[in-house]
Amino acid sequence: MPLRWKIAALAAATASLVALAVGVLVHLWTAMDIRDRAEMEATNTVYSAMDVYRRTGTLPGGAELDPADLPPALRHPADGDRRVAYDGRVEGNLGPSVWGTQRVGGPGGPVLAVRINMSPQLYDLRRLDASVAVASLVSLAAALPLAVYGAGLVARRLRRVAGTAARISAGDLDARTGPALGRARGRDEVTDIAATVDLMADSLGRRLRVERQFTADVAHELRTPVGGLLAATDLLPPGETEDLLRARVRDLRALVEDLLEISRLDAGAEAPVRVRVPLAAVVAEAVARTGLDTEVTVTGAPHGPHGSPASAGETGETGETTETVETDPRRLERIVGNLVVNAHRHGRTPVRVTVEGRTVVVRDHGPGFPADLLLDGPRRFRTGAAERGAGHGLGLTIALGQARVLGAELRLDNAPDGGAVATLRLPH
Repeated sequence: MPLRWKIAALAAATASLVALAVGVLVHLWTAMDIRDRAEMEATNTVYSAMDVYRRTGTLPGGAELDPADLPPALRHPADGDRRVAYDGRVEGNLGPSVWGTQRVGGPGGPVLAVRINMSPQLYDLRRLDASVAVASLVSLAAALPLAVYGAGLVARRLRRVAGTAARISAGDLDARTGPALGRARGRDEVTDIAATVDLMADSLGRRLRVERQFTADVAHELRTPVGGLLAATDLLPPGETEDLLRARVRDLRALVEDLLEISRLDAGAEAPVRVRVPLAAVVAEAVARTGLDTEVTVTGAPHGPHGSPASAGETGETGETTETVETDPRRLERIVGNLVVNAHRHGRTPVRVTVEGRTVVVRDHGPGFPADLLLDGPRRFRTGAAERGAGHGLGLTIALGQARVLGAELRLDNAPDGGAVATLRLPH
């Protein structure tokens, strides 16, 4: 249930409880007041009737001597002792009543009694209860839309804060809730949350900018000496030492180039150069450049950019005409090459690459991706579980960054029967 409806329901429940409590209190107080007034009237009426009876020997209207329906508790009052009692019996038009009594002529004399009928007052009480109930329902009906509106204001502000936090978590470090969120409505808890999110984003942005700048500076500073080192290896005499040193220098240069590429991706300086190319041919070329034993399979019925059969393309291993896509072939080769190298380095053969429509799937048969990598995504300079092999952990990071540049989706998962599966879906 959305927060606005929860707040509205809580406000409605609170208002209903308050109305019920007020209605019960009003009913009880009014009922007690009616009874107190009836008892006071019965006492005064008995006093007046006794005075008239003693002076004239006659009974005023409403007074009786030893009435048959007198409650038993009032049949034996002492002389001069006026007593009252509540009688809840209903007889015809007479509802609950209050009796007032006093004995006449000493012990053994008759009992003078008067009966005060409370039916009119109790009828008024029932009307009052109905009026209170109607007023409560009308007030609740009027207050509920206001509660929904007020809760909607709070919910919208919270959604704005949540949306900003989601954009920050997705990598948009420039996202802010903005100062207008608090200034227009005064300072409250939602404003405090928004300010805290903005402060968190500022702090996180500063730290990431420092780290990215450091990575870029280190890569740029290392590029020149590494290039000189590679040139210097050409001066070494041929032999095992020269081969080993040359291989290590190549690895170091590849690492520097990867760091430079990541720094450009972080800075948002990369822009794709899109051309229409046959997808299977680009994938096959990328796999061939790795020099690794990888099976490439093309499946599925191809379609053009609007769902019609492709008019141009390459023929895959299945003999079908493959999909043509508008993309940056250099970046696409970079993604596929990194995924294939990662599968061979950290998984086990056979490694298969499948092209179906606009989707490229790279699968190995090793231990699969670690759980933390699937949960949090790849991290730089971290390859995951020890059994996945060695490496500097930048391949998947670069692949994800290049996929974002292309507007493609790169999903990492594990196959049910074992092995890592990387699925690249190109946009239409």
